[in-house]
Amino acid sequence: MKTRRGDVVLVLFPNSDLRTAKRRPALILQRDNLDSGLEQTIVAMISSNLARRGHASRVFIAVSSPEGKAAGLRLDSVVMTDNLATIMASEIDSVLGHLADITKVNAAVKHTLGL
Repeated sequence: MKTRRGDVVLVLFPNSDLRTAKRRPALILQRDNLDSGLEQTIVAMISSNLARRGHASRVFIAVSSPEGKAAGLRLDSVVMTDNLATIMASEIDSVLGHLADITKVNAAVKHTLGL
């Protein structure tokens, strides 16, 4: 499945214990056409737990907003750039939508990684 940076996808996202996982939406962060030779991509977890919002590493997306509608999310959500995973491309079930303007996500990634 062809994906691009800013796509909201449904994936089996690993829990931090690396033994369990949960099917959830995630945001493709990896640059387009990275061509690393590996069939994998870097994603950020998306959570509907709104108690997680309000941190500089996290971006709130209201489902009623234009970006929320374009993302294909069913619930108000938080993109968590402090919870990243590298997943096999084959684990991407579907593309739910796309965030065209990821300026806030870029700022959150910079904060998370200290760039």
